Amino acid sequence: MDIEHPAGVERWDENRRESEAQRLVRNWSSLLQELRVAQTGVQLLTGFLLILPFYEQFGDLDSVMRGVYLATVAGSIGATVLLVAPVILHRILFRRHRLQTLVATSHRYAMAGTLLLGITLAGVATIIFDAVIDRTFAWIAGGCTLSALGVFWYAIPLLRRRTPEVDPY
Repeated sequence: MDIEHPAGVERWDENRRESEAQRLVRNWSSLLQELRVAQTGVQLLTGFLLILPFYEQFGDLDSVMRGVYLATVAGSIGATVLLVAPVILHRILFRRHRLQTLVATSHRYAMAGTLLLGITLAGVATIIFDAVIDRTFAWIAGGCTLSALGVFWYAIPLLRRRTPEVDPY
């Protein structure tokens, strides 16, 4: 039995009856919701990292931990830039009928931004464990953090992506 496409539906999806424009709007809305979560966290983290040098104990960091700190700050600033960039991109492309460009580019920014956020979180764990316990535990904590983020943020989702699953929504 052949099912006809409803009027205005340009592309047929097994689970949805939506046009390409409707799909892009849905994808953009989903991406915005995800970015709201990440943006708040990364902005707070960046603010925290930027005030650390003004504390007296910051001078106690040796050159290795200062390097970790600077890499962590650079990662945090980079994550902030990339996770906020879709908002600016939207403003610039607003009413230009460039939704496909907006969604695709913002997706890339979000992926790169979360990668930098993960590196930043590992750096923060390293600095904190170094200050509280010692250098050995600092490297272990940083490595464990990076590993956990790699598994939960990337490996598991990528594996699940390969698994065929019928999603009625």
